[in-house]
Amino acid sequence: MSLPRKLHETFIIDHPAEAGPLLESFEIGEIIRLIESIPPNSIAVLLSSMNPAVAAETLAALPEELAILVVRETSPGDAAGLLARLERDRRKAIIRRLARPLAKEIRLFMEYPAESVGSLMDAGVFALSEDLTVEEAVTQVRIRAPKDLHDIYVIDRRRYLVGMLSVRDLLLLNPTERLQSIMRRDVPTIHPMENREEIVDLFAGRRLLTIPVVDLDGRLLGVIKNEDIVKASQEDATADLQTMVGASKDERALSPLLFSVRKRLGWLQVNLITAFLAAFVVGMFEDVIAQFTALAVLLPVVAGQSGNTGAQSLAVVMRGLALRDIRPAQWFPVVSKELGVALLNGLAVAATTCAAVYWWSGSTGLTMVIGVSMVASMCIAGFSGAVIPIILRSLNQDPAQSSSIILTTVTDVVGFFSFLGLATIFAHLLV
Repeated sequence: MSLPRKLHETFIIDHPAEAGPLLESFEIGEIIRLIESIPPNSIAVLLSSMNPAVAAETLAALPEELAILVVRETSPGDAAGLLARLERDRRKAIIRRLARPLAKEIRLFMEYPAESVGSLMDAGVFALSEDLTVEEAVTQVRIRAPKDLHDIYVIDRRRYLVGMLSVRDLLLLNPTERLQSIMRRDVPTIHPMENREEIVDLFAGRRLLTIPVVDLDGRLLGVIKNEDIVKASQEDATADLQTMVGASKDERALSPLLFSVRKRLGWLQVNLITAFLAAFVVGMFEDVIAQFTALAVLLPVVAGQSGNTGAQSLAVVMRGLALRDIRPAQWFPVVSKELGVALLNGLAVAATTCAAVYWWSGSTGLTMVIGVSMVASMCIAGFSGAVIPIILRSLNQDPAQSSSIILTTVTDVVGFFSFLGLATIFAHLLV
């Protein structure tokens, strides 16, 4: 090996993040020759610091064994961004040989519901780094840009979208100017999990040829083209709302009567079974309810508060999963947070409830029972509202389809059982 090449490899191994931008102007073949002998973790850092288009070309040109090792060293989100730019066969070959948990996480970042913006997104968006000069940018456009390029998006070295400019503007500017000083910073963006209706409104409100798609942190994921959005349908805007309560996303307001009955009846029957389960729990404590009629009066209070707590937790976690702000692998911090919120809210609500019940009944025992039951049932409801959609997602089921029905069953049963169970145990204090 020649001394210059050895020095280059040493520099890349020791400073991969700094080497990435320097290698962007090299031919892909030369980049491969310089990096194919360095450790995969250094290559992963190097690719993450390069222009996404160049990084993807480099990954595609690596020997398959080395490419797999590099992907393993890359975060799932970044790996998904690179793999999305590869040809389908090459992408599938790499993903197929990854460990199943990693492959599943990467696919989660790459797959989008049919009605979402991400399903229309072109992941091969052309972007340039903000520290390039106009002259360097023109060279990159000539070498790597697609022929139908209209808008050039500008990113920083962390791949965060910072601005844009048109190809026409680029050709008319001073060659020594840097993109960061001439780009337009007011760029409308959209998240890939937004409904297509949102992107239609954006295109309708502004005269744009493309709109960039970014994640929650502002990193550029892809682009939506005006000619593609005409294919989008606005009919699925409320699909999740329907499925959460057991209605089919295929049903419309004017669907045939029998079609609607067929789509809804199954879930209504499931809901009936869960209602009987809740009724069975209440029936277990028939004697204590007959002895203390105040329990029947207060029973809906406990069940209602636990139901609302669970619904709040469910809504937050469902939105996090939908926007890919969280993944099933992050279940512990998510569930812990929702459990903590439910505990603090439970204590606050229980304090108010206890004051009202004591004023109404004058019974210290009844006040204690409903206070403890309120805290316990709200904690379990918050836990359930967080864990149910995560479990369904990990089982490759749609959380929107049945989370609400399962949660209602849990909150009703737990609320009734905790309140009536405690009342039975401390019945001698209720008089």
